[in-house]
Amino acid sequence: MALHMIKLCVGIDDPEQLARVQAARLFRKGGTAMVPGWTRRAPVRTEELLAGGSLYWVVKGQVRCRQRFLGFEADTDDGGAPFCRMLLDPDLVPTLPVARKPFQGWRYLKASEAPPDLDATGTGAADMPPALAAELRSLGLL
Repeated sequence: MALHMIKLCVGIDDPEQLARVQAARLFRKGGTAMVPGWTRRAPVRTEELLAGGSLYWVVKGQVRCRQRFLGFEADTDDGGAPFCRMLLDPDLVPTLPVARKPFQGWRYLKASEAPPDLDATGTGAADMPPALAAELRSLGLL
């Protein structure tokens, strides 16, 4: 089973805004389109993350989408502090909205705990506003 990561998407209101911000950062490496993400601490379990893992984004208190990992690069900022550049697939895959409390940094996320993709749920929730889908799920109706 793949290992995933989960991270807060600070300053972003919805996945559409995240897509617009990332479109400006899109670049090609070896002919593959990718977008960067940054974190101070590099994950130790990169091989597991690269074996089909994704970065799940928490937007406004809910997991809303994910992006597949393409690679990781260690680098240093202008002040000499190390950081990790996460290389992500530019395609944002919508997920079933799942409420998540704030946390600092990122966390590993087991595949069994990751929310399913919206198109794979078969619930018809894809056209529903995320807040409504989350409320119906909390009531056990989705």
